[in-house]
Amino acid sequence: MNSSEIRLKFLDYFASQEHIIVPSSPLVPSNDPTLLFTNSGMVQFKDCFLGHDKRPYVRATSSQRCVRAGGKHNDLENVGYTARHHTFFEMLGNFSFGDYFKLSAIKYAWELLTVIYKLPADKLWVTVYAEDDEAYDIWSNEIGVPVERIVRIGDNHGKRYVSDNFWQMADTGPCGPCSEIFYDHGPDVWGGPPGSAEADGDRYIEIWNLVFMQYNRDDNGVLHPLPKPSVDTGMGLERIAAVLQHVHSNYDIDLFQNLICAAARETNTNDLTNNSLKVIADHIRACSFLIVDGVIPGNEGRGYVLRRIIRRAIRHGYKLGCRAAFFHKIVVDLAREMGGAYPELVAAQAGVTEVLRIEEERFFETIEHGMKMLEVALDKIVTDGLGFDVSSSNGKGREEGKLLQPKILVGHIAFTLHDTYGFPLDLTQDVCREHGVIVDEVGFNDAMTRQREQARAAGKFKIGAGLEYEGVKTQFHGYEKLVTQGKVVALYKDGVAVQELSASDTGIVVLDNTPFYAESGGQVGDVGVLQISSNNPTLFVVEDTQKIQPDVFGHHGQVKSGLIKVGDSVEAIVDKAARARTIRNHSVTHLMHRVLRDVLGAHVQQKGSLVDQTKTRFDFSHNAPMTDMQIREVENRVNHAIQANAAVNAQVMTYDDALKSGAMALFGEKYGDEVRVLGMGEFSTELCGGTHVQRTGDIGLFKIVMESGVAAGIRRVEAITGEGALNWVQQLDAKVHEVAATLKVQPHELTQRVALMQETIKAVEKELATLKSKLASSQSEDLASQAIEINGVKIVAALLEGADIKILRETLDKLKDKLKSAAIVLAAVADGKVMLIAGVTADITEKVKAGELVNVVAQQVGGKGGGRADMAQAGGTQPEYLATALASVSAWVKRKL
Repeated sequence: MNSSEIRLKFLDYFASQEHIIVPSSPLVPSNDPTLLFTNSGMVQFKDCFLGHDKRPYVRATSSQRCVRAGGKHNDLENVGYTARHHTFFEMLGNFSFGDYFKLSAIKYAWELLTVIYKLPADKLWVTVYAEDDEAYDIWSNEIGVPVERIVRIGDNHGKRYVSDNFWQMADTGPCGPCSEIFYDHGPDVWGGPPGSAEADGDRYIEIWNLVFMQYNRDDNGVLHPLPKPSVDTGMGLERIAAVLQHVHSNYDIDLFQNLICAAARETNTNDLTNNSLKVIADHIRACSFLIVDGVIPGNEGRGYVLRRIIRRAIRHGYKLGCRAAFFHKIVVDLAREMGGAYPELVAAQAGVTEVLRIEEERFFETIEHGMKMLEVALDKIVTDGLGFDVSSSNGKGREEGKLLQPKILVGHIAFTLHDTYGFPLDLTQDVCREHGVIVDEVGFNDAMTRQREQARAAGKFKIGAGLEYEGVKTQFHGYEKLVTQGKVVALYKDGVAVQELSASDTGIVVLDNTPFYAESGGQVGDVGVLQISSNNPTLFVVEDTQKIQPDVFGHHGQVKSGLIKVGDSVEAIVDKAARARTIRNHSVTHLMHRVLRDVLGAHVQQKGSLVDQTKTRFDFSHNAPMTDMQIREVENRVNHAIQANAAVNAQVMTYDDALKSGAMALFGEKYGDEVRVLGMGEFSTELCGGTHVQRTGDIGLFKIVMESGVAAGIRRVEAITGEGALNWVQQLDAKVHEVAATLKVQPHELTQRVALMQETIKAVEKELATLKSKLASSQSEDLASQAIEINGVKIVAALLEGADIKILRETLDKLKDKLKSAAIVLAAVADGKVMLIAGVTADITEKVKAGELVNVVAQQVGGKGGGRADMAQAGGTQPEYLATALASVSAWVKRKL
């Protein structure tokens, strides 16, 4: 029974038992910010178990794709070293939301395993929580499992309800006992039954876990029976496939064997048992499905985990001899293998392949240098015992009764690999583990900390960072008005609290009420003035507004006149024109985000933004440069939304209500219980606390002025609006007219004139190439006649005035044809630099090698070079020594002959 059939039989069985088949949810959980990735089948049903969500069904079944490669649940380091650890796996599960309970759950599991899958009943063992007499009785009396194959599992360390067979969602909330089903692989495999001293062996393998959500744990740790007990079960597809296909390792099942063959094909590996192939086969699944679900390789969060997995796969390919991108080529095999169950993988196949290709090529640029550095360090550690830093480790080993210090890779080397060559720490640890070497994590972290401190010291951070403040929160009125009265509640100068600021002082003013928007969510802080009208008027120019605490705004600037003191009442006036330009750019960012998703695909997610007076800069996930047609389409759609002049409305509501209303929340952003939902007619609905136009028509003209890449899988768009866009168009128009005037044509004739000029240039270049070829032929005739003969070999060493590298090559080839047996060095000088090329005919390459010859000459003119035995190139920076260097060729060749 292949994996696809196993998956289908599971779902079909539970569908026949009135369960609704629910599709797999994405690997990025939408309802659980505490999880990095979806790691079990129950994640998408968590709110159902908590009572926050009511579905139109009370029974469900699914085949859920899961990842355990980051955060609390992390199997990454074990992949490739064990038979059953994966970064990506599929969890088969059935769920009851207050419907059936223990008896039905156990009967369903037993019938599926013994009747549908036809597993021998005498091969199955079960465990129950020590106090769960109900489950024990069902297994014994209802199912008929012999009592010697039913194991009660007690509490760990004597703590009640702390057991491998007692499940809990968190420290408080739903919890309950669980019952596990084990398969006995037979006496040929070492290990004992569950609960025994040898339980860690591989003979008895857990294949299914039935969780009975029976209680609610309160803040005091007391368990209260749930009014509607529920069931959550999980069975790994890979584990049950290994059992049904009569293999012991998950990597021997059909699904993995096909991917291992694909990995072997791309790495030119003949040994299909090589562990590196298993790693690659595992990692292609995790990486591909993460990208399908919108994760892009990056330097933080989920993107960083994805990058780690990709680079680990690449390292294992490198270990197998790959020196160029190979990993992305296996996506087509994965789509063929799993596309039937997950059609979204097939739909995204091209995009996934491209994201992986870009990331691979980026890492392959540095992996060779990093691996060489690591291998040199490991050789010294293993053979010489060098590189030890025993002060940072407590590890100990014994050999022949002697106490030994462990072999350790010092932290600064691991950090250099991370910082310079992009090796994540766990990748370095993975390589070191294969050599029996420990990585000094303490030293690595110290180096990382030093770098961050140096970066902070060198960087230009906001003045308000780290200010001590204890006082009232700032009340923000900037949504409704641009002028308010506020009281000065704190002043800072050079980062220290003061009681007053006088003329020319630079500092920070904190008000109890303000219309100034403090930088947040990508929108820069407002500028303007604080003024006191009196006999001695005070003017404080606000150059920026930043949050010094989440609800405390700092107005950064300088006192231009007068004196400002704590307790003063001031008039806070936002620069109206600057705010107007900023909000136009902010509002259009929302429209652009929506349109980018419509034009490029739902995988587009905001990865960063900067909105100020001059532009909106928007970073988003996408795996290829936007085409000119796509850019025009985005511009057209955004301008259409602007022209619709839809009203822009903001509402404050609970976070859950906001999501239910269809508002888009951004991954990575932290939201409170109440959020501000900004709607722009039918065009956009997002969570946003920024300031905006009243109607979309206020934005004016929208124009994209730049599209570029900022990282693998991350694109950046810069756009302008309003008078900024108008000025840009006018300047472009003026430039077009200027160029047209220079070429003496009308603007609409420019394309035709440029095309004609290009044709003329091509003709001239072709004629020039012909003349250069004739020159090379002529020079080769002259040089052939000047050749020196030594032991039957012709030697030529000459400077060709005015030649380029192409002429040097052509002349070299012609000379080799004419002279038959020869060693030749040709040189040219351009812009103060020397170009060298050497050629040796095939009959003498055993004695005279072109790479060595050209390097000898290059070293004399301030350079170096090398190449093949028959042809090589080099350069230099000291043309004044060229004549002497060329004169030395004959003697050098003579010695070699």
